[in-house]
Amino acid sequence: MHALSLPTWVIHISSVIEWALAIWLIWQYDKKNPDRGWQGLSWAMLPALVSAMCAVTWHFFDNADSLDWLVTTQAAMTLTGNCTLAIAAYFIWKKSLISSQ
Repeated sequence: MHALSLPTWVIHISSVIEWALAIWLIWQYDKKNPDRGWQGLSWAMLPALVSAMCAVTWHFFDNADSLDWLVTTQAAMTLTGNCTLAIAAYFIWKKSLISSQ
C-alpha cells in the first residue's frame, strides 16, 4: 500500500465508489423512466468500474510484478468500457429521437 500517497488513495477509492453510485442511480432512474435506454447505460458502465477496481487492486499490492496481468486487464476493460458507453449513448440518442416524434 506504499505505492500511493494518502490523498491519491482517497481519490482512487472515492472514484470507484462514485462510479458504483452513478451506476446505481442511473439504474434507479431507468425504473422510473423505462424504455429510454438508461438501463443499458448502467450495464455499459460496468467494464469501466472493473477497470478502476483493477487499478486499485494493483496499487493496493504495491504494484507487484506478479499482478502485472491486472494492468493488461485494466487496459482491456477501459477499451471495452469506452466502446460500451459509446454504444449505450448512441441507443439513448436513438430512443430520444423516436420518442420526440
